[in-house]
Amino acid sequence: MNGKLNLVVRILLGLMLVILGLNKFLQFMPMPPMPDAAGEFMGALVKSGYLMVVVALVEIGTGLLLLVNKYQALALVLVFPVLLNAFLFHIFLNPSGIMFAALAIVMNVYLMLSNKAAYEGMLQP
Repeated sequence: MNGKLNLVVRILLGLMLVILGLNKFLQFMPMPPMPDAAGEFMGALVKSGYLMVVVALVEIGTGLLLLVNKYQALALVLVFPVLLNAFLFHIFLNPSGIMFAALAIVMNVYLMLSNKAAYEGMLQP
């Protein structure tokens, strides 16, 4: 059962990341209206000229790695700061959109905890 749950969570998180990453380039899902502070923050990220591109590439790359089940531990570590920032963005600036960010971070942490052995080397003093 645990193996099947891991498979489902990995595929769902991978699909979510690929779709959200591609949306940053192709804009096939409309952006819902945001509070002023959230809109200003997102506008500043877009105006930087590079940051949203990097975020999108990280999401797409790590999502693909999860979907093909290669370098899963690395993918989860690379995407964690992106998901954490999305979660914190929704907590502080746009609470109405927190559901997907919370779900993504829970899935990421679940997959990391279910594969603790892969991280033991990083956690050695």
